[in-house]
Amino acid sequence: MTQQMKPTAAFPLSIGFARMALIAGTMALGLGSAHAQSAFDSLDKDYKGQVRLGAAERGRPLNAGGEVAVNGQNFKPGQKVQLLRGTTSLSDFTADAEGKFQGRFTLPADAVVGTHPLIVTTDSPYYADVVKLKVSPKVPLSGEDKFAMTSEKPGAGLYQVAYSRKNNALFVTSASGRPPVRNSQLIKLDPQTLATVAKITPAEAPAEGERGGGVFAVYGIGIDDANDTVWVTNTRQNTVAVYRQADLSLVKQFAPGLAQHARDVKVDEKNGKAYVSQVGVPEVAVFDTKTLEKLPSIEIESKMRGERFSPASLDFDPASGKLFVVSLSTSEVAVIDSAAGKVSALFPVKGGLSTIGIAYDAADDRIFVAGQGSDDLLILDGKTGALLHDVAVGAGALNVAFEPVSKTAYVSARDAGTVTVVDAEGKIVANLSVAPFANHVLADGKGGVYAVNKSLNPDDADGDRVTRILPR
Repeated sequence: MTQQMKPTAAFPLSIGFARMALIAGTMALGLGSAHAQSAFDSLDKDYKGQVRLGAAERGRPLNAGGEVAVNGQNFKPGQKVQLLRGTTSLSDFTADAEGKFQGRFTLPADAVVGTHPLIVTTDSPYYADVVKLKVSPKVPLSGEDKFAMTSEKPGAGLYQVAYSRKNNALFVTSASGRPPVRNSQLIKLDPQTLATVAKITPAEAPAEGERGGGVFAVYGIGIDDANDTVWVTNTRQNTVAVYRQADLSLVKQFAPGLAQHARDVKVDEKNGKAYVSQVGVPEVAVFDTKTLEKLPSIEIESKMRGERFSPASLDFDPASGKLFVVSLSTSEVAVIDSAAGKVSALFPVKGGLSTIGIAYDAADDRIFVAGQGSDDLLILDGKTGALLHDVAVGAGALNVAFEPVSKTAYVSARDAGTVTVVDAEGKIVANLSVAPFANHVLADGKGGVYAVNKSLNPDDADGDRVTRILPR
C-alpha cells in the first residue's frame, strides 16, 4: 500500500555528526516512550524486514529538495513500522497482507549532501534497524560547447568499451537480462563513425540446475595488441574468454570458476599477462596471454582491521609495469608491481565511499578514484597516496578514464547520467549529459574519449549508446 508521508526538515546535520545524532536520538526516543508503555514488552526475534530508499524517479539522482521513494517488504502483516532520523519521525507505515508498504516524502531544500543513517522501528513485535539514505550533490550541466559528441546504438545492454591503437578498432561488450543470460554480444565498431563492423554471440554456457546456463555473457573487456586479441570477463560464470580482434572468432573459453565475479581485465602486453579483478575476493586473477593458462593469483591484504579488500576497477601503466586496483569494500588503492607479482603499496582513499573506478596519470604520477557512494572524484598522489583533491561530480560516480593529451579525467556517473571532465587540479572543465545510466568511459590516448551508457527500458532511444567525445 502507498502511504502519505509527513513533510520534514530532518536533514540539517552534516554526515560528521550523523552517528552522534543517531545514538542520542535513539536514547531520547526510548526515554520519552518509557512513560507510555513498557520499553521491553516484546521483541521481534524473527525480524526479516527490508527497507529500500531512493529517488522516486528511476534513472535520476536524489538531490536536496527531491522526492524519496520508500519500499518495505518481509514485514509481518499488519505490523506498524516507523521511519525516523534521530528523534524526527519521517512517517508511519502499516504493512499490508503481504508484509509490504510503500510511501514517499520530499527532502528539505537544504538537506546536507552525504549518507544519512535512518532508523526503522517496528511495533508488535518490536525491532530497530538502520538504513542509509544518500543525498547527492547537484552538478549542473556545463561546457557542452567545448566538445563534439556523436553516438550510435550498436546493441542492447552495453557494458564496457575498449580500443585497439594498433588495429584502430573499437570493441564493446553487451549483456542484458537475468540469469541465465542469453542476450549478450561482443561488438566491433569503426572508432570514427561508430558503425558496426562485426558482432558475435558467445557460446552456450554449462547448465545451472534446471534453468539452463544461457551463454558466456561478456561484461569487462581489455585489449592485447601484442597478440591481436580481446579479453573479456564472463562475470556470471566466474571466468574469462579470449577472442580474435580481426573477426571476433573465439580463441579460448576458460572453464567456469577460475575468476570469481570477474569484473575488469587489463593486459600487460610486454610481460604477457592478463589481470582480472574478482569482486568480493581479496586477490587479482592472473592469466598468461601466450600460453592461455591460469597463473597464481596476487593476494591483496587490506589494512583495515577485520575487512577484506574487494577489487573493482583496474588500470595498468605499461611504462612502469604498475597495476592499480581499487577496493569497493574498503576504499583503498593497491599498487601491484607486475614484475614482482606482489603489492608494492596500499593507500587509503580518505573520504571515498564505495570506491569503484580507477585511472592513472603516469606523467604526473596521480591516481584518480571514483567514489560511487560519495559521488566524487578523489585525486591521490601516486607516491604517498595523499589526497590532493576531492571533487563532487555526478551522483553514482562509477568509472573514470584519464585522457593524457588534455590531462583531464572523465568520470561516468550512473545515477546522474553524466560524464564529468575534471582537470588535474580538481577543477570541473565540463559536465556532459550521457543519459541515462552513464556506465563506462575510455580514453583512446589520442585526445578522444568513448562513453557507454545503459537504457531505462527496451524502447529507450537514448540508452545503450556508444558516444565519442572530442574536444573542439
